[in-house]
Amino acid sequence: MNTFKLIFSGRLDFGSQRSYEKVVQFYQQRSEDHYRNAVLLKPEEIFDEKELALIVPRRIWPEANEKHWRNTVKLLQYVAQFAVAGVFKVWVIKDRQLVDRFFIEPESDKGAVVAFRKGRALLDQRGQEMEARAALDKAIAKFERHSMAYAYRGYVNYRLQNFDDAYYDFTKSIHLHEGNAEAWLGRARVYMRRQEWAKAISDLEQALKCSIPHEPIYWESRRLKGQCHMKEHSWEAAVNDFQLILRRVFKEDDPNYRFVPEVWAALGSALKVLNRLEEAKNAFDRYMVEVQKRDMEPDVDILSVRNTVIDQLAKVAG
Repeated sequence: MNTFKLIFSGRLDFGSQRSYEKVVQFYQQRSEDHYRNAVLLKPEEIFDEKELALIVPRRIWPEANEKHWRNTVKLLQYVAQFAVAGVFKVWVIKDRQLVDRFFIEPESDKGAVVAFRKGRALLDQRGQEMEARAALDKAIAKFERHSMAYAYRGYVNYRLQNFDDAYYDFTKSIHLHEGNAEAWLGRARVYMRRQEWAKAISDLEQALKCSIPHEPIYWESRRLKGQCHMKEHSWEAAVNDFQLILRRVFKEDDPNYRFVPEVWAALGSALKVLNRLEEAKNAFDRYMVEVQKRDMEPDVDILSVRNTVIDQLAKVAG
């Protein structure tokens, strides 16, 4: 039988007791009558009446057949349209390669849904921060437990340098949904602005736990964690984070791609402090290769450190 590894993670909020009960009933009936229980997520395992939500912190199936996971995805896509907030992520892996992924979220005409989607879209447009915040304010007013709206509003406030407001939003988002990697990463950035490195590392570790290596946010969190370790002079921990990143091959459309030279340089600097000079030189050499590949100008400070390493190696050899 052709099998796949499946990872499910997410939350969908339904907002009212009536909507929640309708969705639970529908999910149960659809699972039994239409799919004949050939689904991976059983209703009794995923619905939380106290939260009025469908919640899966993370579930992994090492082996699942295609029929079962496709049925499950279709069922999630349908019930998502009854939700007022949330996102559900599905990754399909075969022989350690990502073969498909699904980001399932509400796309209805509900007020909270429309306002949130507008705010998120505006966040991608420089100069539209005030409009984005107004839309996200509206989403929260429509549904006060909107974890994702708080997280994105946090990023708007961060961009506007309203760091205390950003901290509040990220913390509120985490309180509403502890599995929200975006909120953990956002609050870590606030801690970094405050130079509270240990707190930032703690939040970045949570962001890593709430994401997987097939997501860009995972590697962004890993990179920032390495930077925080450098600030704390935890050189070995920084080296570990940077080496994990550099084993990964990022495509050009991945937001982490542009940071690869920076990570090689940071690795070289950490190795220099640890007196692992040959390894440091190799890291700086790779920095030069990656800079040239991107048609960038090398940073003069990094070149200076590289030259220092080369001089030290020459003295050891001579």
